[in-house]
Amino acid sequence: MASRVSERGQITIDRAVRKQLGVQPGMVAHQRVVDGRLEVVFLPAPHRRSLYGALRQEGEPPQVTDGDQLEAAVMEAIAEEQKRPADKHG
Repeated sequence: MASRVSERGQITIDRAVRKQLGVQPGMVAHQRVVDGRLEVVFLPAPHRRSLYGALRQEGEPPQVTDGDQLEAAVMEAIAEEQKRPADKHG
């Protein structure tokens, strides 16, 4: 499957690939370059409910206070996870 890059740098993901990967409208596409290739990780679309304080320990101030900060924290965690060497046991 091949697609042409548009003048704005956009490509179309083939329908069969989207279906196989479960890619849905509204998902966040986290992109990075790995060994000279583009790697894209799809994250679920942000939900509309607040998780304010759901992950904090009692007496600890919340570290994430809005959706933008939550998305940034998720992207940072994914980037850090992908920097680690693969587990040789699994």
